[in-house]
Amino acid sequence: MSIIKDPALAPSGQMKINWVRNFMPALSQIEERFRREQPFAGLRIAVSVHLEAKTANLGLVLQAGGAEVYLTGSNPLSTQDDVAAAVAERGVHTFGLHGCTMEEYENLLVETLKCHPHIIIDDGGDLVQLLAGKCSDCADCLIGGCEETTTGILRLKARDREGTLPCAMMAVNDAKAKHYYDNKYGTGQSSFDAIMHTTNLMVAGKTVVVAGYGWCGSGVALRAKGLGADVIVTEIDPFKALDATMNGFRVMKMEDAAPLGDLFITVTGCKDVITADHFARMKHNALLCNAGHFDCEVDVKWLREHAVSAIPQRENIVGYELPGGKVLNVLAEGRLVNLAAGNGHPAEIMDMSFSVQALAAQWLVRHQDSLERKLYDIPAEIDQQIGWAKLAALGLSIDTLTPEQEAYLNGAND
Repeated sequence: MSIIKDPALAPSGQMKINWVRNFMPALSQIEERFRREQPFAGLRIAVSVHLEAKTANLGLVLQAGGAEVYLTGSNPLSTQDDVAAAVAERGVHTFGLHGCTMEEYENLLVETLKCHPHIIIDDGGDLVQLLAGKCSDCADCLIGGCEETTTGILRLKARDREGTLPCAMMAVNDAKAKHYYDNKYGTGQSSFDAIMHTTNLMVAGKTVVVAGYGWCGSGVALRAKGLGADVIVTEIDPFKALDATMNGFRVMKMEDAAPLGDLFITVTGCKDVITADHFARMKHNALLCNAGHFDCEVDVKWLREHAVSAIPQRENIVGYELPGGKVLNVLAEGRLVNLAAGNGHPAEIMDMSFSVQALAAQWLVRHQDSLERKLYDIPAEIDQQIGWAKLAALGLSIDTLTPEQEAYLNGAND
């Protein structure tokens, strides 16, 4: 059973899936081994990740490993209907509709969990939230799960402290193969891919305000600088603010940056980062977008309620006219811009992130008899395996330590 928009869209989706598979060599190596070893034989895996071609490829890799896969999206605007149709055609139970309401989105998650999964792969923590509450009756077969976002990890850490996790969870986002590569370089490129395609405007010469200078925010700031922007960073952490300063960016409060910015990008994982007080200070025709997981960083709700009018400017851009005539332009409803208005991270980036997901899921199955309901780090050997596989795929080689060097680094005196 699947819930998709139109099965006839599948050929377009198949082209997208086949294309990205050519550029995900590490995951392809894992797929070959999974096909031989069948680590998920007899198991059901529920996946809630942005439903586009790279995610479909992950679903097919898990399926190749013997799993019965149930796939849904993790954002109402990031599902691509043709990809959903294509992966459903290949035997993956798929529950995804682009542009659904929040109520419909949650219903799709609930339908996915009705399979009573053994493993979950989550993006933002929505599956965990349901399994710990509304869908607790679907948690009876759970072995464990994986979470790949900064926001999702924050939610899991809160549950871990409270003792309310429904199962063991793996902190995929904290793996080196994930945040060193995906968060910084993936978010930076994919955000600007989406912004430039959606707006058809220059980045060079503009003042870009980046809210948050973590792994994702630093990548966004780096790409903005590379495209010729004057970059301002806003932060709450003194050391991240100092890091931004040392990297050549101006640092100030959002209230001071508001009158200066042409383009605002929030990447904090927090709420109410840009609010009415900031809107009042902004330029006419300023652009507002969000690259954090949830749509609460820019207070779009306030704009909807207080604007004189809402003007459709282009696909995925709404201009909100405020009293006095100033217009503020919001991209992708304030949702995750790189996926709601674009194609998400490049395939080479997600090759590493989804390799972590696949191997973490296998680790959970192997260790199911000793797992506790807590948050686990990704084992170093998984990180190393993926790092070496990616280097080999890129045709790169690096030095290795001699026995004498290893002894020296381990504290030997001579």
